[in-house]
Amino acid sequence: MDPIGDALLKAMAPELGYRQRDGQPTVFGRWYSANVVRDAEYEKAPWCDMFIAWAAAKAGVADYVGRFAWTPSHARWFTTHGAWSRTPEPGALVFFDWSGGGDIGGIDHVGVVESVEGGTIHTIEANVDGSRLKRKTRDESKVVGYGLPRKVRESLTGAPPAEGAPVPSGVTRIEVRPAPGPGAPAMAFGTGPYGVPAETVPVAGLLAVLLVATFLLTRRRPRPGAGRHRRRGRRPDGVPEGGRAAGAG
Repeated sequence: MDPIGDALLKAMAPELGYRQRDGQPTVFGRWYSANVVRDAEYEKAPWCDMFIAWAAAKAGVADYVGRFAWTPSHARWFTTHGAWSRTPEPGALVFFDWSGGGDIGGIDHVGVVESVEGGTIHTIEANVDGSRLKRKTRDESKVVGYGLPRKVRESLTGAPPAEGAPVPSGVTRIEVRPAPGPGAPAMAFGTGPYGVPAETVPVAGLLAVLLVATFLLTRRRPRPGAGRHRRRGRRPDGVPEGGRAAGAG
């Protein structure tokens, strides 16, 4: 097994048996909220992927595993690094679509492969079987694909890690948008609804300039009389009212 996958699994194993209490925040959601997105809405959100982010940070391999809460975003991140595979291997992240579809946009859940026996994969998964963290045995009928952290490292550094060598730090792209609950739709920018890659930062700067210019222009015009109005609502899960539902985690 490559050292990245080995480090990730070793960080995960001591947490086996953890269970989320009904309606309560998880340890991993609180960590993600405090350390990745600074948004308390993540504390009670579906946590299968946030647990992986927590374990990757603990193992020092987050640059190659990713820090995501939205599983389709995470899968697409692997594809952008040329690290997506249809073949299971220990240490790989395994992405599931419970409807049996093969499209990344339909991904519902993620775990990490511990071992492979023929067409059977043995995994560690969070938020399964009554919101528990446990080992599972799966066939590949619901698998969309596999994310390979070792390939992410190769894409970032140009070389695979030597067996037993420490894993150096790279550049981690993290999610910066609010991650609500299971009803949020996938969106069409790069890493999905809750992940904004580093490349979008210049766009944000341009938008800020436009907003300032608009504000200055409106100050020069007569202001209309105050009237009652209703802003477009936003549900507690962060999705605009009327948004399409699709769950993950």
